[in-house]
Amino acid sequence: MGRRERKKAATRQAIADAALHLFLERGYDEVGIREIADAADVSTTTLFKHFPVKEALVFDEDDEQETRLLAAVRERPEGQSIPSALREHALTNRLAAVHGDPRFTAFTNLVSATPALRDYAQSMWLRHTTALARAIAEESGLAADDPTCTALAHFALQAPRAVYAHDNPRQAVTRAFDLLEHGWNALTQVRN
Repeated sequence: MGRRERKKAATRQAIADAALHLFLERGYDEVGIREIADAADVSTTTLFKHFPVKEALVFDEDDEQETRLLAAVRERPEGQSIPSALREHALTNRLAAVHGDPRFTAFTNLVSATPALRDYAQSMWLRHTTALARAIAEESGLAADDPTCTALAHFALQAPRAVYAHDNPRQAVTRAFDLLEHGWNALTQVRN
């Protein structure tokens, strides 16, 4: 990475850090864009070059999340089913962080308490449906537009969010993926 790219990355990180600090301190709806820009020592124009909407200031790892998600399918151990690999990914990458890091707990509480952030997070996460469906189709030898691959991708992405409020999210995710596993296995057995 060259000097210019490092500087852009540092500016982006400074903006994201300032925004998150202010949001956690006072609440998302109580903080304005100008305050964030001032805290990061940038203009609002610079802020919007890095983050097109206010909600984007909270979520900065979308590309990395998709990479990890697709790797869960493509790099799973031989013999492991796709739903099982997606369950493991959900348990280790989505839920594990919720219960280990107090900063992540504060972040999760911020998102959960703010309807605009909840909606934005969900739409961001579901953007991965097409890429995940394509990876599932490739790994299964099915057509790229097979609706069962899209359905599995969608439901696998929805499962962790559906159980956040559950008393035992880990158990709930496991049960949700058990349903996906049994349905997927029945479907693929019929095709073979």
